[in-house]
Amino acid sequence: MNKTKKKQGQMSFLDHLEELRWHLIRSTLAVVIGGIIAFMSKGFIFDTIIFGPKKKDFFTYRVLCDFSKKLGFDKSFCFDEIPFIIQSRTMAGQFSAHIWTAITAGFIIAFPYILYQFWVFIKPAMYENERKNAKGFIITASLLFFLGVLFGYYIISPFSINFLANYNISKEVLNEFDLSNYIGLIRSSVLACGLIFELPIIIYFLAKVGIVTPEILKKYRKFALVGVLILSAVITPPDITSQIIVSIPVLILYEVSIVIAKMVQKRPATNSTNYPLA
Repeated sequence: MNKTKKKQGQMSFLDHLEELRWHLIRSTLAVVIGGIIAFMSKGFIFDTIIFGPKKKDFFTYRVLCDFSKKLGFDKSFCFDEIPFIIQSRTMAGQFSAHIWTAITAGFIIAFPYILYQFWVFIKPAMYENERKNAKGFIITASLLFFLGVLFGYYIISPFSINFLANYNISKEVLNEFDLSNYIGLIRSSVLACGLIFELPIIIYFLAKVGIVTPEILKKYRKFALVGVLILSAVITPPDITSQIIVSIPVLILYEVSIVIAKMVQKRPATNSTNYPLA
């Protein structure tokens, strides 16, 4: 593509689409490379990570058990086994699980690079002072995403698995979960929490373009609370404990987002010149 044309900010709509296409291609390649690495690390990905929350010595269970003992509670958080088995009931079940788990892991691994490609695409449309203010965008957004992933994996997943594995309507029914359902629960918990933790970043950009203001966020705080509870009910099992656990960090992030919107609003107006991407 003509560099002079780009510098002069004379890119047409089709030029922008072409530029976006290449950023998407690079992001997809990064996911594929990350997926290949995950695919080749089958033992670690499945035995250590995926099936970790199924084991009694999982980090979260050990911490809860030690914590309950120190507080003098009974051993309700300590158990010898989680009463369920995992089965694959289709011919291609294990292979499909391997492929989709590798793709999910590839997306998580490549997330910072995907953000970088997004940043490179929108950067020319920003003023110089806006670029400086958003310099830590990739690092901050990546940290929030990985924090959400860890929260989903170490908090939501084990609580969900433990609740559903121990829930029964009769002793006549055995818990034999399908492989795809088990992995799907962990995948949805991890990715949902990772994306939810990006809320402050989303609010920052929405505040920059004037779509949201601190006043709007405060005004609709009650509706946001209802939305958070609904969202928590969707990504967690139907027990109140898990929903509260998810709701607390999301509500904290919402309050942080209000502070961020205030900071954006207090900054002086930017240059009145047109954006480079005309």
